[in-house]
Amino acid sequence: MSSNPLRPDLTALRRRLAELEGLMADPATFGDARRAAALGAELRFTAKAVKADDRLVALEHELAGARAMAREADAGMRTMAEEEVRRLEPAVEAARQELVRAVIPPHPDDSRNVLVEVRAGTGGDEAALFAGDLLRAYSRFAERRGWKHELLSLSPSDLGGVREAVLLIEGEGAAALLRHEAGVHRVQRVPATEASGRVHTSAATVAVLAEAEEAEVTLKPEDLEITVARASGAGGQHVNKTESAVQIIHRPTGLTVYCADERSQLRNRQKALRVLRSRLLDQTRAKEREARADARRSMVGSGDRSERIRTYNFPQNRITDHRVDLTVHGIEQALDGGLDEIVEALRDAELRERAEALSRPSA
Repeated sequence: MSSNPLRPDLTALRRRLAELEGLMADPATFGDARRAAALGAELRFTAKAVKADDRLVALEHELAGARAMAREADAGMRTMAEEEVRRLEPAVEAARQELVRAVIPPHPDDSRNVLVEVRAGTGGDEAALFAGDLLRAYSRFAERRGWKHELLSLSPSDLGGVREAVLLIEGEGAAALLRHEAGVHRVQRVPATEASGRVHTSAATVAVLAEAEEAEVTLKPEDLEITVARASGAGGQHVNKTESAVQIIHRPTGLTVYCADERSQLRNRQKALRVLRSRLLDQTRAKEREARADARRSMVGSGDRSERIRTYNFPQNRITDHRVDLTVHGIEQALDGGLDEIVEALRDAELRERAEALSRPSA
């Protein structure tokens, strides 16, 4: 199998598959939920790669048989065999490409929960309204996929939009599909507050962070400045009587997290700490890579319209992702959670790029 440079050698993966099946059959494995989840994800990846290899081997065997038959003297048999060769050749090539994609190692964050942070960018009230639209789109997308989602933090705007929000999403495949949502999203539409009917352009920013485990990020009490206050916004008499909102400032980095979504001060504190840990993990990774000074800032830029990764054009009812030159129609459906075509195209583009790198001969 290894004679073809574009054909990965799956000998080691086949051995690992047997090991993983043994581990997952052992009840002791599930004593550590985190380890069991990681092993389960590795098992699915390994089994998929081996299955793809089995399919390629079977198709190659069929093709070899058809080619041998095409060399037979009998004209009738030769014609049938040549038709079979023409059918099998593209199937073998497709299976070979599928195998290359299947052996791409999963992203290290693919088994984690993700935090999707949405912020209003340039454009004032309209930007905040659009940020609210994006928050709803990701919430509905999670529901459609059967993923759990929880609002960790919300800072509403005066007109019912969102200044800033943090959404936690838990579910297999969430990280892989949502990772590419990070960046500046631009919208072109007539704002509800625009009397003249002119189309305005505004923007919202999205950051996607892997949720940090408590053991990964140590928070020292002396590094945290924690304050409480009465929550503002909707909530009836409760928000006027109870100091449930929590703000945490991480003194060494200056990172600030504010949570007021829950009526319980304890719950808001727990949520704020989850967000803070994830932001600190992301910042640490950025420093380690030395490819950017601040991971979140480079992810979303300044929020300026010119840095957009995607444009939502309401007059033409189209969404264009500028990274993969993809245009789809149906903005309302997309903002109601119908993001499948876009996020899957971005994931496939990433896999193609990684597959090409994997099959490219090393220098």
